[in-house]
Amino acid sequence: MNFIDGEVLYIDKPYKWTSFDVVKRVRGTLLRRMRMKRLKVGHAGTLDPLATGVMAICTGKATKLIDTLQAHTKEYVATIALGATTPSFDLETEIDARYPVEHITRELVESVLSQFKGAIEQVPPAFSACKISGQRAYDIARKGGDVDIKPKTLVIDEIELLEFSPESIVVRVVCSKGTYIRALARDIGRALGSGGHLTALRRTRVGDIKVEDCLPLDKAIEILQVIDIEMPEDDDTQRK
Repeated sequence: MNFIDGEVLYIDKPYKWTSFDVVKRVRGTLLRRMRMKRLKVGHAGTLDPLATGVMAICTGKATKLIDTLQAHTKEYVATIALGATTPSFDLETEIDARYPVEHITRELVESVLSQFKGAIEQVPPAFSACKISGQRAYDIARKGGDVDIKPKTLVIDEIELLEFSPESIVVRVVCSKGTYIRALARDIGRALGSGGHLTALRRTRVGDIKVEDCLPLDKAIEILQVIDIEMPEDDDTQRK
């Protein structure tokens, strides 16, 4: 494999790892293996630390493909707790309010979910990487500042109820680039006349790449340590 000319690795991101952590681990492994100082490595589409699933890691000249890969349709399976909200819309922060769930039925959930299919307006979470006046929204939110994020238009191609109880639902979502499933959980909870926050998220597909096609990070690192790699020519600007 030639990681300078460019390769795309598909990793099943581990739970509680940031997307940057995964990139750092892959880059570090390749730099040590290739005895280099620098190598471009990036990811195509951020996954929150509490999410798992498909992540494309691009190296070398293949980093030019990142924008194209990010634009691909994505599929997620999300577990949404009903009757409670958190400031981050997931488990990163503690529950801040509770709401009734006794009125929630499967029929109500299916009716509400149908309202989210197609082009919708979504306000991204305050705890997100969106930039406000040059600052990341999550940096402002974590310091207790006010975060004013404008709504964005996105497309939900498919949304399907997989599991139901009045306290929790599991949904499959096929959506466009830029969709925050945490924000979708918030909006579904509100539309149900209750509250909602994300308790589990798995990205199961990006374009034609399914999570079954991906390698667990530890397995990918093991392979990178033994696989045949085209080494760079001797170059003092690249070698240690």
